[in-house]
Amino acid sequence: MKAALAKHPGEVLTLEAEISGGKAQYEFDIKDKDGKEWEVECLAKTGKVIEEEQEVENADDTAFKAKAKITQEDAKKTALAKFSGEIVDSEFSIESNGNPSYEFDIKTKNGKEMEVEVDAVTGKLAENAEEEVYQIGIEQ
Repeated sequence: MKAALAKHPGEVLTLEAEISGGKAQYEFDIKDKDGKEWEVECLAKTGKVIEEEQEVENADDTAFKAKAKITQEDAKKTALAKFSGEIVDSEFSIESNGNPSYEFDIKTKNGKEMEVEVDAVTGKLAENAEEEVYQIGIEQ
C-alpha cells in the first residue's frame, strides 16, 4: 500500500487481491486530494507498482471521448466473448499511455469474478485478465 500511496497520495477506497498471469497482485483504488480517482496495481510479493491509471466518471469524459473509437457495447461483446457470464461492474479509465479503456468485472458461470480490460482505441483485450480473489471496500 505504501508504494501505491507514494504514487498517488490520498484515501484508499478499495483494495482487491487478484491473480494475473499466475502472479498475485493488489489493486488499490485511491482518491487524491483533488478528487481524482486512481487505480494502482502492485505485485503482492515485492510491492512494486506495475500499473496505474486514472479512473473517469463515464465515456463522456473529455479525455476518454477524445480518443475512444470503440463503443461500450462493442467492448462488452469483446469481454463477454472471452469470459461468458454476467457483467457486474463497469469502469472507464485513462491508461498511463493516455489511451482510454473499458474495464468490466464479469461473474463467470463457475462463480469466479474476472476483471477484463478492453482498449477503447483498438478494441483489443489487455494481455492478462485478472481474477479477483477478494475485495475490501465498496466500489462507488
